[in-house]
Amino acid sequence: MRYLRYAFLASLAFVLVLLAVANREMTTLSLLPAELNDIAPFAFSINLPVFSVFFLGIFFGVGVGFAWEWLREYKLRAEASRNGRALRKAERELAKLKGEKYKDQDDVLALIEDPA
Repeated sequence: MRYLRYAFLASLAFVLVLLAVANREMTTLSLLPAELNDIAPFAFSINLPVFSVFFLGIFFGVGVGFAWEWLREYKLRAEASRNGRALRKAERELAKLKGEKYKDQDDVLALIEDPA
């Protein structure tokens, strides 16, 4: 299984390198459309190779997707945290009650009655 993963990663890297080599032409990435560049005081634009624009778009999309899922799952994480606190509280209370039950008994009888 490990070799299959390595083969997949190697083929993915090969395809990405081929994509980068095939798309080395420079392109201009502008913040605003050309019509608004005359009006706006901040006409930001940068020249980048096409493959870097493609890769940056993928990384940006994955980052937005991860952030969206993290925010969407907040309710689930909060509920799991509450349930964990309630479970730890119940376990402490159970241990306290077990200790009170066997406080007056002999240790051997307590072990026979409750082997766990």
